[in-house]
Amino acid sequence: LQLVESGGALVQPGGSLRLSCAVSGSTLDHYAITWFRQAPGKEHEAVSCISGRGESMDYGRTTKGRFIISRDDAKNTVYLQMSDLRLEDTAVYYCAAEPLRCYSDHTLYDFWGQGTQVTVSS
Repeated sequence: LQLVESGGALVQPGGSLRLSCAVSGSTLDHYAITWFRQAPGKEHEAVSCISGRGESMDYGRTTKGRFIISRDDAKNTVYLQMSDLRLEDTAVYYCAAEPLRCYSDHTLYDFWGQGTQVTVSS
């Protein structure tokens, strides 16, 4: 299974971005895909997950209501739509895959993308 993130960029506070996680090697109904982020000097933080059944879960206390996870089965791609971005959203964003179920613990995930940098700055 391979995951490739894209869409990271430099954006001003209050702006929006959409991250993409393109998955190859399996269809999305077999895996839960979770977006994590890691800021410098900090641990991985779970943001949002979409299960193999297409059910979404929001883990981030500060991102609920601003970040929305979705997927396009035809493109085998999972998205993270981020709005009202804040300085503290600056991080490397990763997507990770685990069979079927969502977990917020990053150590349970076997498959990871390379990450995409999101920088929020004025």
